[in-house]
Amino acid sequence: MESSNLVIIGAGPAALRAAIAAADAGTIPIMISSSGIGSGSSSNDLAGLAASIDEVSSSSHRDDTIAAGGDSTDKVAAARTCGEAVKVVAELERWGLVFRRRDGGLPHVSQVHGHAMPRMTGCGDSTGRNITRILEEQAMKRGVVRRSDLQPISLVMDKNQVRGITVIDINTGQIRGIQTKAIILATEGYQGIWTSPANGAGLGASLAADAGITLSGLSNQPQHPLTIRGTDLHLSLDLLGSGGRVRKSSGEDIDPSEVGDDDSVLDLRSIESNASVWFNQTRAQIKNRTGLDMSREVIPISPTIATTTGGAPVDEHGRVTLSKGKKWATGLYAAGRSAHNGMHGESLLPGNLILDDLVSGSVAGLHAGEWVKEVPFGGSNLVEKEITKSEKKIQNLRSSDGNSVGQTAATLASIMSSCVNGSRDENSLSTAASSLAELKLAGIKITDSSSVMNTELSTALKLEGMISVAEQISKS
Repeated sequence: MESSNLVIIGAGPAALRAAIAAADAGTIPIMISSSGIGSGSSSNDLAGLAASIDEVSSSSHRDDTIAAGGDSTDKVAAARTCGEAVKVVAELERWGLVFRRRDGGLPHVSQVHGHAMPRMTGCGDSTGRNITRILEEQAMKRGVVRRSDLQPISLVMDKNQVRGITVIDINTGQIRGIQTKAIILATEGYQGIWTSPANGAGLGASLAADAGITLSGLSNQPQHPLTIRGTDLHLSLDLLGSGGRVRKSSGEDIDPSEVGDDDSVLDLRSIESNASVWFNQTRAQIKNRTGLDMSREVIPISPTIATTTGGAPVDEHGRVTLSKGKKWATGLYAAGRSAHNGMHGESLLPGNLILDDLVSGSVAGLHAGEWVKEVPFGGSNLVEKEITKSEKKIQNLRSSDGNSVGQTAATLASIMSSCVNGSRDENSLSTAASSLAELKLAGIKITDSSSVMNTELSTALKLEGMISVAEQISKS
């Protein structure tokens, strides 16, 4: 049986930053993901990085975060995270990130809706991709082990204490167990519940849910206003800080929060000339997906769920908590899109998402890297038993007479359309819960019997986890 002091599940900024922090604390972790290196930067940027570069303190940033999130925002978490933003920018710059600049050499900052001051910085429409690349370089320098051929199946817990994890080797179909002292969940969000697993399966949240963790923040599904209508292409809010304007089809300017499903457009015809080079990828994507030229034509947009902010409840150290914060699921941590620290409330302040990824990843990695040095391994027999359970789970999927993978994904998206901010009521939630129970009972049918590179099996496993998260959403 393989063993590691610390296992990090994920491939994006939160997972990478956690790995770097753990390594700096003296523990070299293993990072597990079913996708390859670089996959953590494949999704579209929703916004850049918010930081109070031109302000004497981060108090205004904190206040804007609380105003956007409403009463459900944890004010202490907001203050803590916003207070780290300038340090995060300095660290990324020190590691080699090329920020968009202004006269005088400082990182460029722009003002977007929700912010009282200009504080959006980054690399145009490539902020997430470039940050991920920089973090991958830093992880490699520290000798972090990357396993991009393994898909987690289940956590191995012993009375709320981590003992290990079971995984399936995508290349061979073999089920393996990894004994570990601690696990950090830091995967993509579960926004694919409303569309497709490819858009975000929320593996970290689903692993926690299946292990008996009650997820938090599920009643908040922030809407991203700049999604090209009829597609899953999300455009960065940084465009609005560089001359882009949101309008009704009649030409009247509106706030991004007023974007509707069928009467809103994004006008990029007057984007600043010195900003154009930072959005070349956006120009190409729009042209390829719609045939529209953003320098001459307006882009039809609608609000969609492009990311999620709920997940496993965590404390200030990134530890997953139980009993409303009174206890710790020993050895279990979460960061980024897999966690809920209370910073993001009903609405998401632009630029805070990737900031929270980096800050929460660093905090969890540091604490876990220190903690695992003081505790022994345990529960190897439990890992072996979980391997047997996981093997039976795969066998059941292969022998099931249930719905196809595609049908299950489409049905799940249809059911969850009623569980969106603005349309949540007792009747719709009850109906969704009942429909999810039926979908779960029907099962998922796997038609591909091969063991090697079985992507259908991989998607089926993700869908089972997504249904677990959806069930908690319908009850939240």
